[in-house]
Amino acid sequence: IFIAESPKVIARALDAGYQPLSLLMERKQITGPAQEILTRCGDVPVYTADRELLAQLTGFALTRGMLCAMKRNVLPSVEDVCKHANRIAILEDVVNPTNVGAIIRSAAALGMDAVLLTHGCADPLYRRASRVSMGTVFQIPWTILPKNSWPDASMDTLKALGFKTAAMALKTDSVSIDDPVLTSHEKLTIVLGTEGEGLKDATIAACDYTVLIPM
Repeated sequence: IFIAESPKVIARALDAGYQPLSLLMERKQITGPAQEILTRCGDVPVYTADRELLAQLTGFALTRGMLCAMKRNVLPSVEDVCKHANRIAILEDVVNPTNVGAIIRSAAALGMDAVLLTHGCADPLYRRASRVSMGTVFQIPWTILPKNSWPDASMDTLKALGFKTAAMALKTDSVSIDDPVLTSHEKLTIVLGTEGEGLKDATIAACDYTVLIPM
């Protein structure tokens, strides 16, 4: 189970086929922006109260006055996520859910076809991650790499699928992100590291390119 927050995020989860289990919301939302969501959710239980009581129950002020408990879908395999993709972002141990949500939203905006995450990453379906992403976690294909497969086994899988890999790192041998050699590849994976430390040396060594953004 995961929690989706705000009518827009919940609507995008419903669009993607996620099953609602119950709703918690402000009373005024019943005839307000959430009315369409309630119609789409059918006969699932709806719990309601005033804003102050909801803040006491949840521990935070509901930004858009509505939470929905939803059932997780079975995660697809790496092969299924990648089979129709040409541009993929991989997140290595990005631990802050706000960052995960923002990166997935940016990946969607920049035309990436999919996102892969290592087991050390925050959960894209964590309430704050999905809200920061504005529901794009339900629109862009993503999955979590098999445990203990990163980087070696997962890199082998990507190469077998025809992908070149580009590690984002500040190294002396880095090429610029606008280097023509990068855009020449039909299939390319961009690998982003954890906050503070960046990518592990072993990951950088396993990638075909090391890339930086000139600033």
